[in-house]
Amino acid sequence: MNQNSAGELLLEQRGVAQWVLFNRPQHRNALTWAMYDGLLAACEAVNADHSIQALALAGVDHVFAAGTDIAQFRDFATEQDAQEYEAHGNAVMSALESVRVPVIAVLEGACTGAGAVIASACDLRIAAPSVRFGVPIARTLGNCLSHANYARLVALLGFSRTKEILMTGRLLDAEELRATGALAEVVAAEQLFDRAQSLAETLAANAPLTIQATKLAMTRVRNRLFPVEDDADIIRMCYMSQDFREGIESFLAKRRPEWKGE
Repeated sequence: MNQNSAGELLLEQRGVAQWVLFNRPQHRNALTWAMYDGLLAACEAVNADHSIQALALAGVDHVFAAGTDIAQFRDFATEQDAQEYEAHGNAVMSALESVRVPVIAVLEGACTGAGAVIASACDLRIAAPSVRFGVPIARTLGNCLSHANYARLVALLGFSRTKEILMTGRLLDAEELRATGALAEVVAAEQLFDRAQSLAETLAANAPLTIQATKLAMTRVRNRLFPVEDDADIIRMCYMSQDFREGIESFLAKRRPEWKGE
């Protein structure tokens, strides 16, 4: 098994499938900037290696990914920091969506914040019963998503369900998530990785150009249904607010935030 220099991403090719595992168990696999860069590099490597016919994303220690590592936001000082963070996140999600092979999200435990967005950018999702899916920023950080990531969630869950979970901050369990159509199947935890590998092999046996055409066409359909507008104003409003600073510090201090709406 290969890994990046910090050991935060584990990379392993298993037959036709390239596996990428988020590996920060002490932080519930919350993503660092280096992990985003590593995920982008993994997508580029898959595109260049035609022995790979599927990509699977998962996390170690029965957790997918609990968002972005919040401590990193303490370094945000300007609006440009926030705009660049969301723009880079969009680049990573677009790279996932445009990988030439099918991408499977293998979900367990926390699949929250950026973890939920990553899962929404994948082609198929399978999950263990333990999965908890959502973007609880209304009760944790007080920030927002990019328009592109709102569109990804709406395309996955529907407009009303997306709005409800974003406003309440609640998480969907496996059965509710499957009922939205977001999950291909729910699998017992001890069988989850084997089932994901089997699914990857099934996909790899199908016509690759048909799969690529399907990926491209579905992304185009989504973009026509949910066109992305400029989102600089909402990013500025949230990330430059006192509430966002309060969200960061309260989260790291493990206390309830005191929102002021400013």
